[in-house]
Amino acid sequence: MSSNHTYTDQEVEEKLKAELPHWVLENGWIRRKYKTSGWKATLMVVNTVGHLAEAAWHHPDLAVSYAFVIVKLCTHDAKGITDKDFELAAKIEAVIGWQPAKEGGALTGTPNDDARFKYIKYDA
Repeated sequence: MSSNHTYTDQEVEEKLKAELPHWVLENGWIRRKYKTSGWKATLMVVNTVGHLAEAAWHHPDLAVSYAFVIVKLCTHDAKGITDKDFELAAKIEAVIGWQPAKEGGALTGTPNDDARFKYIKYDA
């Protein structure tokens, strides 16, 4: 499908369930809330999302608070949800949700068991 194809609500729900289970359809947007350990981590999430959005040239709405960031995506010129939204959501999900320790390589990841270093509150 082309990037201009607008998905129906049912198609969006099915695609989210299959590909982005932590995202929801809400009032014409796909939305995800990322919980963090506090302000510094929140700003890192915001900056990461900002970088990905600018690189993609597709910009989400953000709601930012002390310990969370809400990311909302829709394609305004198409008046709905398109592949642009799903693709950027998937990239955001992959980068923000990255947990190097689960990959078994040399990178150990942030030590979330120590309050001094807590970062993202991962879903899994």
